[in-house]
Amino acid sequence: MLEVTPTPAPPGAEEQSRANLVMALVRGFVAALVFGLGVFFVIDALSLWIQRDDNCGWWLVAASRAQQVPRPSLSLHPSQRVSLGDTVTLCCHLPQLASRIQLCQDQHLTSCMDKYEMQDVADFYITTKREHAGTYRCQYQVQKSLKTSEKSDPVELVVTDLSFPPPGISLSPGGHVGTGTNITIRCWNKDYGATFLLHKDRCSAALQCQHPDEGGMATFTLFQVTPTDNGTYRCSYLIKGYFPLLSSPLGDNVTLEVTPTSAHPGAAVESHRNMVVAVAGGCAVAFVFIPLLIIFFLLTTRRCQRLRDKRHGAPPRRPEAVQLQVPCSDSDCLTYVELQAKPPTTRCPGPPADPQPPTIYADVRTGGPH
Repeated sequence: MLEVTPTPAPPGAEEQSRANLVMALVRGFVAALVFGLGVFFVIDALSLWIQRDDNCGWWLVAASRAQQVPRPSLSLHPSQRVSLGDTVTLCCHLPQLASRIQLCQDQHLTSCMDKYEMQDVADFYITTKREHAGTYRCQYQVQKSLKTSEKSDPVELVVTDLSFPPPGISLSPGGHVGTGTNITIRCWNKDYGATFLLHKDRCSAALQCQHPDEGGMATFTLFQVTPTDNGTYRCSYLIKGYFPLLSSPLGDNVTLEVTPTSAHPGAAVESHRNMVVAVAGGCAVAFVFIPLLIIFFLLTTRRCQRLRDKRHGAPPRRPEAVQLQVPCSDSDCLTYVELQAKPPTTRCPGPPADPQPPTIYADVRTGGPH
């Protein structure tokens, strides 16, 4: 068992802490700035959209999309650890009724399999041989228009040939390490290995792939490992000179155990302080940008309202009273104000009677008494 003892903080820890604090403030400011610019452009785009009257472009895009045939999807069952002689199922999932479904292998385009008059899903069964290892895609034709869809995304069928020897494996610096250590895993097979794959137990897909050197050895590196990297690792290789996805069996395993290392006492406090400062800086910048965005939104809304009024020919508003100015001929200035002669009443208003009520002009003297 490898024991890891905590080391004291290096002399430059205080300078590093200050640098981290400055970086946190800068990141908070940049994040708020990017957010503000994003909201600005979104509001501006919405204002332009309100002013737009012509929607023909959207109809054309919708019509072109409606004419396209949806692409199918392809899945493989089982998807891992398929050996020679096993039966696999390739399922082509159809978005609509199809008159013809075709499954092809990329390496052998002439050897395709067809099914007819299928809906929802078309299943293709293969009893694996060496030549079946490869990449597959499917496509279909629509029953009425006979249009052909695009090919599905590729699916790889890796077939394991147990007649080939498994690769060797080694782990350094050891199986028990502390957090943050770089781990090197080496796999080798000099005679048959074209590409080596690194596997981890309980993971369906390979973690990494590497080409070997002249001695037939491939090197994998796990940087800055943490306890999440704990597990059992194995290697396999794709066999050179044969079909591209014909694989060797898995080799021996190595086990990695990562123990967490304790940080120096002030690390948690410093991290919390940096987080608080970053949040405070972001909030301060947000308080600056939010009022500006609100003002811009109100101005944009007012501009759009004016444009809509002009477009619909809205009449200008009539004032309740019209004030008439008469130039003064002497020191007694008179102002005529049009008043509506409507005596107060408590009864419900009825339809207006003819003729209209007379207009009364009041003589208002603005000068002093005579």
